[in-house]
Amino acid sequence: MLLRGTGALRAAAEAGTAIPGFVAYNLETVQAVVAAAETAGTPVLLQAGSSAFKHAGRDALMSLALGAARRSTADLGVHLDHSRDLAEITACLEAGYTSVMVDGSHLPYEENVALTREAARRAHDAGAWIEAELGALAGDEDVSTGAAAAAGSMTDPAQAAEFTEATGVDALAVAVGNVHGFTATPVRLDLDRLAEIHKSVPVPLVLHGASGLPEEQLLGALERGVAKVNVNAELRRAYLRAVADALPTALPGSDTVATWAAGREAVTAAALDITRRLSRGAR
Repeated sequence: MLLRGTGALRAAAEAGTAIPGFVAYNLETVQAVVAAAETAGTPVLLQAGSSAFKHAGRDALMSLALGAARRSTADLGVHLDHSRDLAEITACLEAGYTSVMVDGSHLPYEENVALTREAARRAHDAGAWIEAELGALAGDEDVSTGAAAAAGSMTDPAQAAEFTEATGVDALAVAVGNVHGFTATPVRLDLDRLAEIHKSVPVPLVLHGASGLPEEQLLGALERGVAKVNVNAELRRAYLRAVADALPTALPGSDTVATWAAGREAVTAAALDITRRLSRGAR
C-alpha cells in the first residue's frame, strides 16, 4: 500500500531509526525492494527517479513502481530521487508519487531556494512531501567512483536553518562527508557538523551515499536526526555479483531468467539487511 505523509518519517526521527530509500532501476529491483519491505514489516521508500528513468523510461518505471507499491501489503512510499526538473517533478506527482526530491545543490544558493520553493509548492498541492539538498555530494549516483568529500561543499548549519524556513521543505539532505558510491577508504562523517544541523533545522535529515558506511558512523548519524537513508551502490553490487556467479551455469542454456532471479534475490537480501539495521536504530 502507498505510504503517504511525513508521519513515518517523523516517527523514525523521534525513535532514532531511519526509513531506507532504495533506488530501483527495473522490474527485478522493484520486486526486490518490495519483497524486502514485506518481510521486514517496516516502512520503505521505493526510489524510482531521474537517473533510473534514463534506463527504463519514465512512464514505464513510474507505472511499475506505483503498481507494485499499491499491490503490496507493505507500507511503501514511491519517491522521485535527485530531480532537477520541475516538469519531471510535476509528472511524477500527477502519476501518484508520495514524495519527491528536488536537487538544486548544483545551483547558487538563491537559485536553489527559488527552485526548491516552487517544487515544494507543487508537492504540497499534490498531497506529497518534499526533500531538498543543501551542500554538494561528490561521486556518481549510478557508478561507484571512489569519490572523496570536499570540506568546502559541506552543509552549513546556519544556512540550513535559513534554507528550510525559506523553502518549506519536509526533509533536508545534507553533505557532512558522505559521498555517492563506495570509496577506497571508509567514509568519516562530520558528526559534530551533523549535530549542529540537527539543532538548527526543524525537519528530519536525509543521508545520501550510505553504501559501505561503517556501522558506528551510520548509528552516529541516526542519533543526530537522520531519519531517511539512501542506498544504491550496495544494491547494485549485490545484483552484479549474483549475476556474475550465476553466469557460468546460465550461459550454456542462455538462461536469462536464472540470472535475473539471482540478481533479484541478492538485492532482496541486501535491502532486508539494511532495513533491519536502520529499524533497530541508535537507541
